[in-house]
Parts: sequence; structure tokens; C-alpha cells
Amino acid sequence: MKLKIDDVRTRFIKHLGGEPGSVYASPGRINLIGEHTDYNGGFVFPGAVEQGMIAEIRPNGTRTIRAYSIDLKDYAEFSIDDEKGPNASHFRYIFGVAREMMALGIPVEGFDTAFAGDVPNGAGMSSSAALESCYAFAINDLFGEGKIDKMTLAKVGQATEHKYIGVNCGIMDQFASVHGKKDNLMRLDCRSGEFEYFPWNPKGYKLVLINSCVKHELVGSPYNDRRNSCENCVKTIKELHPEKEITTLREATWDELKEIEGKVSAEDIKRATFVLGEKDRVLAVCDALENGDYETVGQKMYETHYGLSKEYEVSCEELDFLNDIAKECSVTGSRIMGGGFGGCTINLVAEELYDNFVKTAVEKFQQKYGKKPVVIDVVIGDGSRKLC
Repeated sequence: MKLKIDDVRTRFIKHLGGEPGSVYASPGRINLIGEHTDYNGGFVFPGAVEQGMIAEIRPNGTRTIRAYSIDLKDYAEFSIDDEKGPNASHFRYIFGVAREMMALGIPVEGFDTAFAGDVPNGAGMSSSAALESCYAFAINDLFGEGKIDKMTLAKVGQATEHKYIGVNCGIMDQFASVHGKKDNLMRLDCRSGEFEYFPWNPKGYKLVLINSCVKHELVGSPYNDRRNSCENCVKTIKELHPEKEITTLREATWDELKEIEGKVSAEDIKRATFVLGEKDRVLAVCDALENGDYETVGQKMYETHYGLSKEYEVSCEELDFLNDIAKECSVTGSRIMGGGFGGCTINLVAEELYDNFVKTAVEKFQQKYGKKPVVIDVVIGDGSRKLC
């Protein structure tokens, strides 16, 4: 992690006084492949990154949390027994995690805390999940004797998003932040919760994000619309095959999708085509990684970008432009990372082509859109942990 203990400790002592506390860290994440698959019961393939959140925490013997955000220069006090909690979202994450840990039977008490992060804004690297995971891990360590398992800690973060922030997210972001392991990606089965580590040691390649710094305001509910399309297909397959146990597109086959053409809209078929293809691509990437075949990994990344752009239709002009530049520069693999409609591309690039690709992407993007994209090098790091 790039943030050091001293980055948080000096502000902790300055704003909260007294003796030092314990320092914890949790990372943000990237996702190599597997988009819009979590709510379809499929697979995702995330990894923790070096950037993340760091927090110093000291129990204070009361029922009050005294919290200072170093990045926002904001301070708040709130009781863990007050069901309403603070208004500011950066403090509601902490409050929500404390309340969810209490619901699990952990005897949480008040504490003093200061926190900071270095996850780039708007890059889709899940700074909120890093913050939730950091405090879930810390509270488990300080008040729970470490008895809550990692997957439950991830679910605490997810529940915080649902109940206290109003974001109906999947489990991937919190899972990756808690479970991260240096030099390893993780394949998570979103249906069963089972996961497996896959070594990530791409000799001769680099992983880099190009952040377009674009976020398009959307009319209507495009995420819900796509989710509804997937559910329509599942419902129609179920009507044709009442004997089949099918709850998500994870259980659907290509033959069944062909069978419902004309019974659902062409748009619904397009969305489901992407989801079934993405399920196959994640498994193909797993096989390729086991064989050290990064060319196939890259090919599948390009296929995913095409699917997200033309079938799921969650790309935008700027991201398609960055993907085209990657192809022109012979980048091994490139695709949108995250929900879409802005954010960044994730790129797998041979080391000897890296400098030219980054230079070309920045120059051409600035020339076309009048602003520089942000280049973020990716190093796969460890998950939630205590630093001191």
C-alpha cells in the first residue's frame, strides 16, 4: 500500500489527541473479467490492488464514535446506539459497519478514528468497499476476537451499502477487498460463494488502467433495465421448461436462449447473449491462466469489451475510443472495467509496448476530448490486514 502508517497517525494524534491506536488497511480492487455476471449467478475474477483505505482506531470506552476524514478534512461524532446515524456518507459507512457487526453479536464499543485513502476517484476501483472492509476487519479484531470469518465480513460491507447507503450492490467488491492476496487473482462463484485463487505473475506484461474521467448522466434506470432483460429470459425459459431448476442465466444454455427468440424482445436476447458469453469467457480465462497463456486472456478481454459495447450496450464513445487505441498499439487485451457508461479501461500490455501505448492513449484522447485520461498502474496486493 502506498499510504503509510505515519500518513494517518500524525492526523489522528492532531485531531483526536491521546495515545496512538491500531492501524488497519483494506484495498480497492480491479476485475480482470466477468462484468454484470454477479446478479446473474455467474463468475467474477477480481484482484486486490495496492491502493486502498487506511484507518487508525482506538477504543474510547464510550458508546460514541469520534471520526475524522483526513481527505475531506471533516469531523463527526455519532452514537452507535442511535439508529439514524450521521448524514454524511463517508461516516455512514463506518456507522453501518459498526451496526452490522453489533447485529452479529460483536460487543462493539465507541472508538476514536481517523482514515484516509488513495483509491483514484471515479476509476471504479471500489473505495467504498475498501472503507467498509477496513472497519469490518478492525472491529472484528478489536472487539470480536477475530471470530467472524472473512466472507461474513464481506457481507457486512455489502449489507452496509444496502441498508445505510441505499446501493443495491453485489458481493464482489467487498469480497475482493477482504480476501485479496498478493500476486493472486480470485475466481468467485457468485451463486455458491465458493472461490479459488489463481496466481497472477504475467512475466513480460503489465496491467494498467486508463481512466477516461468521464461519467455520463443516464436517463432512466439502465442497470435495472438490463437486469429486467435477464430476468425476462429466465422466466420465459422456465415457462418452456417447468421441470428445470433455473433462477438466473447461470443455469441457462445456448440452446434454450435460441428457443426463446421471438418470445422475448430482441433486446432481451442481446443482453442474455452477453451474459452467457461472459460466463464462458471467465472459465476460458481460468484455463488460460493455468497454462500461462496471456494471449488468450487478452483475446477474451477484447471479446468482453465488444459484448459490453454492442450486446449489453453499457459502453460509451470515450471507452470505445480507448479500446480502439489499445488495438492500434497491439495491446494484448483491453476492455471496459466496471458497470459502464464511463470510468476506465483495463489493459493487459506487453512491457516493450507499454510506454508507447500509454503515450499514444494520453495524446490521442486529449486531442479528441480536450482532457487527459489518468494512467493507473496495477499491482496486485493483499486484502484487509492490521498494520500495527
